[in-house]
Amino acid sequence: METTEVTGVSLKRGSLAVEDNESLTAAEEVKRQKVSECCPSRGPDGLESDALPSRENVPGQPEAVSVGEGKNNSDAQLEEEDGEEEDGLSGEGEEEEEVESFADMMKHGLTELDVGITKFVSSHQGFSGILKERYSDFVVHEIGKDGRISHLDDLSVPVDEEVDPSEDTVTVLTAEEKQRLEELQLFKNKETSVAIEVIEDTKEKRTVIHQAIKSLFPGLETKTEDREGKKYIVAYHAAGKKALAKVRTATDPRKHSWPKSRGSYCHFVLYKENKDTMDAINVLSKYLRVKPNIFSYMGTKDKRAITVQEIAVLKITAQRLAHLNKCLMNFKLGNFSYQKNPLKLGELQGNHFTVVLRNITGTDDQVQQAMNSLRQIGFINYYGMQRFGTTAVPTYQVGRAILQNSWTEVMDLILKPRSGAEKGYLVKCREEWSKTKDPATALRKLPVKRCVEGQLLRGLSKYGMKNIVSAFGIIPRNNRLMYIHSYQSYVWNNMVSKRIEEYGLKPVPGDLVLKGATATHIEEEDIHNYSIHDVVMPLPGFDVIYPKHKISESYREMLTADNLDIDNMRHKIRDYSLSGAYRKIIIRPQNVSWEVVEYDDPKIPLFNTDVDNLEGKPPPVFASEGKYRALKMDFSLPPSTYATMAIREVLKMDTSIKNQSQLNTTWLR
Repeated sequence: METTEVTGVSLKRGSLAVEDNESLTAAEEVKRQKVSECCPSRGPDGLESDALPSRENVPGQPEAVSVGEGKNNSDAQLEEEDGEEEDGLSGEGEEEEEVESFADMMKHGLTELDVGITKFVSSHQGFSGILKERYSDFVVHEIGKDGRISHLDDLSVPVDEEVDPSEDTVTVLTAEEKQRLEELQLFKNKETSVAIEVIEDTKEKRTVIHQAIKSLFPGLETKTEDREGKKYIVAYHAAGKKALAKVRTATDPRKHSWPKSRGSYCHFVLYKENKDTMDAINVLSKYLRVKPNIFSYMGTKDKRAITVQEIAVLKITAQRLAHLNKCLMNFKLGNFSYQKNPLKLGELQGNHFTVVLRNITGTDDQVQQAMNSLRQIGFINYYGMQRFGTTAVPTYQVGRAILQNSWTEVMDLILKPRSGAEKGYLVKCREEWSKTKDPATALRKLPVKRCVEGQLLRGLSKYGMKNIVSAFGIIPRNNRLMYIHSYQSYVWNNMVSKRIEEYGLKPVPGDLVLKGATATHIEEEDIHNYSIHDVVMPLPGFDVIYPKHKISESYREMLTADNLDIDNMRHKIRDYSLSGAYRKIIIRPQNVSWEVVEYDDPKIPLFNTDVDNLEGKPPPVFASEGKYRALKMDFSLPPSTYATMAIREVLKMDTSIKNQSQLNTTWLR
């Protein structure tokens, strides 16, 4: 095995962007919804992800997509997502003006070299390819704690005779009444309510009608009214009807009967297109009239992909969930079952990826070498570019200032004007801040106040410019911690590059390996017991040990240059004390397979999704000598790894958006 170094990788063409493989801790995820819509591509932590504007609607251009990854590292979590509309229907591209100017804006962004990503493990010649010309070119299937890959392959609802609607409930409404109720539910007419006369007025009959409407048409609320001596059941749309739409929470679930013999949680498989996990849950919550916190899951999935994962929800019937399949676009719910327990973040074994790289330039031999290397050796487990933000102010710089206790610099880095891709109102907010240093005036420039910038300005308005620490503390904790985790990731990337440059791809005495959860040094006499795949490197902190070779001094030198004491990583403010963690330096994907296919139409899908299979669509037929060639690859990754970095190793490409945005994508014209 030999390593190669990036000295100036040139991308010929293509938009490289992927969904990756980490998940937030539960404590961080709870606060995710409070974070924001201000920034152009907003993560649960409130930072910009390196998401390119969508080019779905721009003729002749492949879709440029987010490089968003889920997260799950005990001391280094950072989750990115695209800012999104709330209605849960199809999300379209950005304005044409933003697409056209994006490359110019991103000239100020980071490259891989800026964040320590410099090495490759394989010796094959790189080649170019386009990832996600369609978001359906990137499919993620969650791998559960039992090792099973989640698939949506059953839309049926489990029979539960105790509480599922009786035949009377299903037949009590006429076809005309059902049509009117469905139109009300789907906002298809201007009616604000539907009144159904109770012909045979008894309490039992009214109860059946109430149950029928609520079970068959989630999102509608009902009440009984007297009109001219007759009884009517009146159905309202819950949205906007606060008096009738009490939102249920995890501690106050809907008060319908729920049999003790049935598990309290309905588990289901969620298939979604072009939406991240929390956006999807917010949509489901809206239609079911419940709080998002009654849902649980094992990991978050990015927007720009088709993803399949398991979700659990407290005391919502499978029938109500299944009915959403009629209401929502780009979602499918199925594989329902009732269980006693919710899901927990981080319980997954990883994710399985199916990825298409279109219009590849590599020869069959190059592809074979690249994929064999990925299967046999793997890739360097770098933190991907999305860890560090998209603008001229990298997130790790803010993290470094926090660790230095330089609070004026923290404030300036977050609020000062910057080059790069940002929404217009955020640019105006920064300009106002630069001009006036008046937090209240700058805050008025933001239509939405929940982003990091808005939170900080609100804090400064409340606590004053002399108490920046308290002002910064208004930002949700997970948002604040992502900055210092970004700095840890920056240090780790740089140190791993130095380690590989110094010692190559073999374990050496003084390297670290894990025995259980405890790190220990490799001794000379034990060297034959380990491979490079066992070696870990520390993220800096007060509760880790460092290698016993040259790289230990490199850690010390890097932190000293940043005015930090490696021997004292405890902060005056407990939240910002870094305990550290360990991370494998090389990851070898599992279940790696690939094929090169030829095709003529760049818009046709090159493999079937779960929904295609449910609908009985035949698999695609490929041309024997097509106009274009594509590499279809499958692989599985453990949690806390970035698929971006696996694909980088195959293509030998710089995955930064600064590089991607300069690519020549005229081949589709």
